[in-house]
Amino acid sequence: MAHTLTLPERPSQPRRHGVTMVIDSGIPLRAFEDIVESFAPLIDFIKFGWGTSVAYPLVGRKIDILKSHGIGAYLGGTLFEKYIIQGKFDDFRRVCHDYGLTTVEVSNGTAAISHEEKSLYVEKLAHDFEVISEVGFKDNSQSENFAPKKWVESIERDLVAGARLVTLETRESGRGGMCRPNGELRYGLIEEILDSGIDVTRLMFEAPTNDLQSYFVKRVGTNVNLGNIPSDAIVSCETIRVGLRSETLLEFER
Repeated sequence: MAHTLTLPERPSQPRRHGVTMVIDSGIPLRAFEDIVESFAPLIDFIKFGWGTSVAYPLVGRKIDILKSHGIGAYLGGTLFEKYIIQGKFDDFRRVCHDYGLTTVEVSNGTAAISHEEKSLYVEKLAHDFEVISEVGFKDNSQSENFAPKKWVESIERDLVAGARLVTLETRESGRGGMCRPNGELRYGLIEEILDSGIDVTRLMFEAPTNDLQSYFVKRVGTNVNLGNIPSDAIVSCETIRVGLRSETLLEFER
């Protein structure tokens, strides 16, 4: 039955903004297929988190399911870093080609890869793929010491190198990167990034919790790009986006 509610407008797929990236941390194949078939209109990308695509042998079948629904897929940035520290960049590129992927993630959240070197990898891969880079460290002490100015510089460098989107790190636990060890968002950091002049539609904020999703929808808007959404929170995230959950119920009634 059609509703008569007035809700914020969401772009139709394929979306260039208002993107929702769901993280797959090892979902069983049949459950994965059910999730995709049930929620395809709400999903823009699924990322196979960290190195799960190596540990789970059926990832190729998952990618085929996503292709049949027009949903993007890419391998976790931690896996990219594993290839780099073993000197196997060309193997990483080949694996992505073999899977038929059109998107890759480039990060340096764990490995000792400089921001300048990371941007060079973005530039190399941008010739063959749509690149989503990631800025921010997974380690809490490194995150705390990574000044907002450095975040902005790294984001800008990756965009110039050819990244379509730059993801702002928050681990699936909701800690690290943009968040402090206790899970509290680094609000000053976010404001400096938003005040920097960077096009916010080129940023994707990892927001695995309801609190983070609600904050970014309120601060940036309905069509903020959100990532690391758990597979059991896809519908919940969409309701937050359009004011159908208590956290944002009144946000769009002004």
